[in-house]
Amino acid sequence: MKTLNLILILALAGLAASGTVRAEGMDTNTAAWLSRPLSVADALNIALAQNATILKAKNDLEASHGVVVQTRAVALPQVQASAKYQDNEITFVQNYPGTQAPHQSWNGGIQIVQAIYEGGRLKAAFRAATATKEQAIAQYNSTVADTLLNVRLAYYDVLLAAQQITVHEASVNLLQKELEDQQRRFDAGTVPHFNVLRAEVSVANERPNLIHARNQYRIAKNNLSNLLGYNLPRDIWENIPLNLTDIFNTAPWNVVLPDAIQQALSSRTELLALRKQVELSDLNIVNAKSGYKPTVSVFAGYDWVNSSFSTDLGDKFDGWNAGAQLSWNIFDGALTHGKVIQANAQYEHAKTDLLDQSRQIELAVRTAYSDFIEARETLDSQIKVQEQADEALREARARAEAGTGTQLDVLDAETSLTQSRTTQIQAEHDYVAARARLERAIGQDLAPAK
Repeated sequence: MKTLNLILILALAGLAASGTVRAEGMDTNTAAWLSRPLSVADALNIALAQNATILKAKNDLEASHGVVVQTRAVALPQVQASAKYQDNEITFVQNYPGTQAPHQSWNGGIQIVQAIYEGGRLKAAFRAATATKEQAIAQYNSTVADTLLNVRLAYYDVLLAAQQITVHEASVNLLQKELEDQQRRFDAGTVPHFNVLRAEVSVANERPNLIHARNQYRIAKNNLSNLLGYNLPRDIWENIPLNLTDIFNTAPWNVVLPDAIQQALSSRTELLALRKQVELSDLNIVNAKSGYKPTVSVFAGYDWVNSSFSTDLGDKFDGWNAGAQLSWNIFDGALTHGKVIQANAQYEHAKTDLLDQSRQIELAVRTAYSDFIEARETLDSQIKVQEQADEALREARARAEAGTGTQLDVLDAETSLTQSRTTQIQAEHDYVAARARLERAIGQDLAPAK
């Protein structure tokens, strides 16, 4: 998948880079970026570059790279250099009869030490380094996927709020026209003043819905801007001029639940990270048991030392040296035994955590699938409702003008039309949001392809 490759590339770049990845050519300190066209893909790409949660995850990834280097260090050769100079008081120097020992001394050397056996720790170190790297990348990908889902949902919330404003503005205008019509009829003496009062109440009742929709729109845009990592100019108080270009994509999407569960169990990066934790816990047992076994290392070096029988510091000896060293703790006060008990318990804990998380992910898929089915059925049920509501309003007006209907019929029809429009856009929003959540539950990457 192109999207998966994008995440992996970002992850590997995080391991290799010395600093955080920055968005090329993007300046969020000016207001120009606010009004530029912004699609869902644009929003996701911007979030990848400057969302705070993702940036911190990149830093954590780089820190994990440092852990990998440290883990591998135990199996690599160590190069050590040393030097020493010492000047003793003459009265502190012991002389043989008839000789004068030097009161100054110096030595220096360089040595390479390589461990060749540590009870299994060396091989475990390389395996642990690889597992740690893979776990870190999996955790990074999980954070990215969660964040991109939040960005996508925030984008949909802005679209929903904008359409709700349109619906309630249309409703207010419709009721206002009804009020004006009833006022003209009252002035002409054809209807009682009660009709005017009823129309005024209907307009007044609808205005709070419009006010609430505008507030939700402001909040949704602020939330999206925050997720995108925008630094909003302080002179923008209410209306953030975001120019969203996408619409709700309600195209049919079919998913088979057993296949979705299987994909989630094999693809979710959270499970991959836990599998690596099980592997690391198993390697910790190897490390703990290595305390029962000897350690063997070899060394080679070159040393320089001044003569112990000459007061001339220039008189020196130097040469190569090499050897091997064995160390074995026969009894360490049960320290190793305690470490093995701890490592075994942590291994069992990691396995239980993996099994539990697998069940939780399956539950999440089933729940997201059920929510998606509900959203799809709700959307399907609204296909013709708005057309029917438009027709009902037309007929109510016609009957009222013909004298066979009442003003209440017209107001009820107008209210039903507003409700049907609100339900329609809410159903579209819920459908795309439920699909996005189901895609995340399955483990399908939400990152945009470039």
